[in-house]
Amino acid sequence: MPVIDVQVHPFDRDHPGRPWAGPSHGLASASGEEMVAAMDSVGVDAAVMVSSFAAYRYDFSYALEVYNKYPDRFRVVTPVDTTDPGLDEMVAEWAKTPGTVGIRVRIADGSVTDPADPGVTRAFAAAARHGLPVNFLCWGRLDLGTAFIRRNPDTVVVIDHLGLLQPAHPPVPADVWGELPKLLALARYPNARVKVSGACTMSHEAFPYNDIWEPVLRVIDAFGLDRCMWGTDWTRTIQMLTYEQGVAPFRKTTRLSASDKAALMGGTLEKVYNWHRW
Repeated sequence: MPVIDVQVHPFDRDHPGRPWAGPSHGLASASGEEMVAAMDSVGVDAAVMVSSFAAYRYDFSYALEVYNKYPDRFRVVTPVDTTDPGLDEMVAEWAKTPGTVGIRVRIADGSVTDPADPGVTRAFAAAARHGLPVNFLCWGRLDLGTAFIRRNPDTVVVIDHLGLLQPAHPPVPADVWGELPKLLALARYPNARVKVSGACTMSHEAFPYNDIWEPVLRVIDAFGLDRCMWGTDWTRTIQMLTYEQGVAPFRKTTRLSASDKAALMGGTLEKVYNWHRW
């Protein structure tokens, strides 16, 4: 089975032709070429690019540019603006665009407070109509996130980053896994999937981050490997670890069998995102 990273964020250098909307997490660039080199260096075959909201907000053009250059290595997810009156048409066009495999809805910033929010509801419904999973950034707001997942049973919802707030720089909070029970409770909803992404940033130990395994295995036990997908969340994690350090703990662990690793590190992703290159 191929090794596929469920979330990376390539971005070009900041320049007048494609200016950043905000500062990066610590790199001058993480271009498509640089991302491919990083993946090749550690034997990662492919990745799902989530267009960088920090750099480009809702402009997905750079991610598509990278996909068009490396169509065998990447697929693309874009954040969507749930306040956009043209959201339905945008999702319909996105679904027809080569290389696209999902949309991303963000409620972590606090701008959405109503579990019946019409914009978020429209985004979930549009994704379901067009067979796209919603990548859902609801960390720190799992109660509200749960309401959206429950109210939209026909939409496949991929919970970003275990649904748990993850640090972008040291130190790691003592209670970083504190809301794990709320995530585990989401396993009751058949439409919920989980990105086991960025987990290494939640370790209180040095590499290879052995203390992540007790909570990670609880997630896998609750949801099953057919609903869990590994990822690094590179480059958001740059101030915590290297790309290799986000890959090696999962590849080398003895806590998972070879078949378990194959599912977690690529097999489930192929099914959820309908990406069958191999």
